[in-house]
Amino acid sequence: MLVVRPIKQSDYDALNVCAEESGYGFTSLPVNEELLKNRINHSIESFAKKDVQEREGEGYLMVAFDSETCEVAGTTGIESSVGWDIPAYNYHIGNVVHVSHELGIKNTVKTLTLGNNYTGCTEICTLFLRPNFRGGLNGKLMSKCRFLFMKEHEERFSRLVIAEMRGVSNAEGKSPFWQWLQENFFSIDFTQADYLMGIGKKGFVADLMPKLPIYVNLLSKEAQAVIGQVHQKTVPALKLLEKEGFTCRGYVDIFDAGPTVECDIRNISSIRNSFRARVEIGEHASTENYLIANTSCEDFRAVAQPASYNKETQTVVVSKDAADALQVNAGEFVRMLSI
Repeated sequence: MLVVRPIKQSDYDALNVCAEESGYGFTSLPVNEELLKNRINHSIESFAKKDVQEREGEGYLMVAFDSETCEVAGTTGIESSVGWDIPAYNYHIGNVVHVSHELGIKNTVKTLTLGNNYTGCTEICTLFLRPNFRGGLNGKLMSKCRFLFMKEHEERFSRLVIAEMRGVSNAEGKSPFWQWLQENFFSIDFTQADYLMGIGKKGFVADLMPKLPIYVNLLSKEAQAVIGQVHQKTVPALKLLEKEGFTCRGYVDIFDAGPTVECDIRNISSIRNSFRARVEIGEHASTENYLIANTSCEDFRAVAQPASYNKETQTVVVSKDAADALQVNAGEFVRMLSI
């Protein structure tokens, strides 16, 4: 059974393995010891924080581990409020209309405008499942457990929730979109730019990125073709978020042009459809699977397991193994979601 919990300092080696395996374009997990350890420490402080009346960029990083082998299977995370300490850049796809009534000509041209429109929003991020653990309910567990945590602790998060999806790049880490930017405005390749963004050194963006809107039809055909498209490995994650109610409103990443999707926290399907139930521990014959999470913040746990839910009494029977994994006792509450 996979169990999701907050990351610990002892998870550094496993987190570094995830960073190495995630590959190019996975900006939130750069292979950098100092940054990864800082992120672990920041997450521990965020989970332990009691007063969250003013969000100050807390980061909640979680890992999933195999309950039998204790091997870490992947990561998933939430940033409470992006863009305050380090600017959060994006491009917005817009239109400019050129009209000549005298000649009877009207042309609509797409543009990319640099901005920081998502500053202050909550971001779900760092979703990575190692290859050996992909399949079954593991992907849904890693993605949806964040929403159960957010529902239980809504005061920690913003109204608007976003997710930056990895854009198109090849096996060598080359992005067609970045290739055009590199040739015209930068002198560093995509992997170096991606790494600098990952470790928080974003000053070069403000220094070198064109400030005026870019006309899309001036880009190479290869660059135009990938605007708003996702990496093939990101397609399943995007589909899950679209089912949750997330949609792209024209914002894309400044490096690989991958889409940013957004949803009002109140309209996220897993948040709207989740519910609380009182725990009973015992054997049951139910085969219906649920995503189940405890209601703790600092000691958060989540699993995807069969359970027997009684709607009338608002109770749920879970196995002893599941209760132990969730660190809950009989009579305590859990938050659930049918999957």
